[in-house]
Amino acid sequence: MNRNDRRVLIVTIITGVLILLGIFLLGEDISGPGESSNSRTPRNSRYTRHSRNPEMSYAVPVRQPETFYFDPNTADSTQLLRLGLQSWQVRNIYKYRARGGVYRKKEDFARLYGLTVKDYRRLEPYIRISEDYLPAVTLVRKRGGENKDDRNYSVYSNYSENKKRDSVRYPVKLREGEHLVLNTADTSLLRQVPGIGSYYAKEIVRYGKWLGGYVSVDQLDEIDHFPKESKKYFVITHANPRKLNVNKLSIQQLRRHPYINFYQAKAITDYRRLHGDIKSLNDLRFSSDFTEADIRRLIPYVEY
Repeated sequence: MNRNDRRVLIVTIITGVLILLGIFLLGEDISGPGESSNSRTPRNSRYTRHSRNPEMSYAVPVRQPETFYFDPNTADSTQLLRLGLQSWQVRNIYKYRARGGVYRKKEDFARLYGLTVKDYRRLEPYIRISEDYLPAVTLVRKRGGENKDDRNYSVYSNYSENKKRDSVRYPVKLREGEHLVLNTADTSLLRQVPGIGSYYAKEIVRYGKWLGGYVSVDQLDEIDHFPKESKKYFVITHANPRKLNVNKLSIQQLRRHPYINFYQAKAITDYRRLHGDIKSLNDLRFSSDFTEADIRRLIPYVEY
């Protein structure tokens, strides 16, 4: 074999080796017939499995929480999930019930691990505990079986205290078109409003006293997380709020009102000291501590 033949043979062998090597290295990236490029398996799954590449992720639809009447002692997992609870919270409820745990009153449900104050306030008006799970003493009370001696026992005394504190355990809710007068309704009446439970009933009364009386139903929005769908059941009639005499009250007295902060109270007293009595809230419009909105909402609550 002469030199030229040897060269041809060597080139042929090298070319064949390169072709085989290329097929071996690139063969994994060649898709078969009918196979899309998106279905290829990455060579190193250790890294792509944890990749943050948006193309490798997928969106999980977010279910909007629903509200409906439920008994935490009997509600199934589907109902609990519809209420907005997490799957692990539902499992905890099932475990609690499996161990013999019973929700005897609404407040017991607030102990659910991971339940936020906001979620409890949203769900509390819709919790309905079946009589089967109430303390047996309530049945004795209904049948008139309690005697005077029984009242010495703590179980009866506790029930009596709870009864006085919460005279309407399951209030009948208002229907569409029915209304309550906001400034005169007590907590028992307020709990008849759909979406209003014990917490919001107390907050409505508390904030009304702090204001000195409501002059608009929209003031309910100033209560944290107040359910807006409940506002349509309220009306204001003959609003007569408690007045603040801005020419006589001290800084400490003025700032007790929710619409006046310390700096605004100081601006009022400073104006009186420098210019005399305030004739109108327009006198405060040039103060940097008062906005137009501040003055408008204060007008019903001041006198001179």
